[in-house]
Amino acid sequence: MLVRHAIGSVLRRIRTERGTTLRELSESSRVSVPYLSEIERGRKEASSEILAALCRVLGVSEGELMTRVAAEFAGAQVLSLVPERELAGASASTLELQSSAVESGARTPGVVALAA
Repeated sequence: MLVRHAIGSVLRRIRTERGTTLRELSESSRVSVPYLSEIERGRKEASSEILAALCRVLGVSEGELMTRVAAEFAGAQVLSLVPERELAGASASTLELQSSAVESGARTPGVVALAA
């Protein structure tokens, strides 16, 4: 999962919880409807200024937004890009090292992981 996907998902959830339409949020925040839609779908990365304006209009602090984004990441599934055939031949200690590296965010040579 990319940060912009988590932010967009959380913003959409907050907006819908408040019963606010994209158009209403657009008018109040002075951000265009198409751009807001792109942010919510995770296609665009919003600047901190835009996030601050959206948070103000939605009645949440930037800290609350980031807390919800962190929770979104905590629930995200981690996908390994290492082919299964390579994992099948790996020892248990190697898999544990790879797993702990992914969980801690450390970079281990030969291990590439993405969060979905």
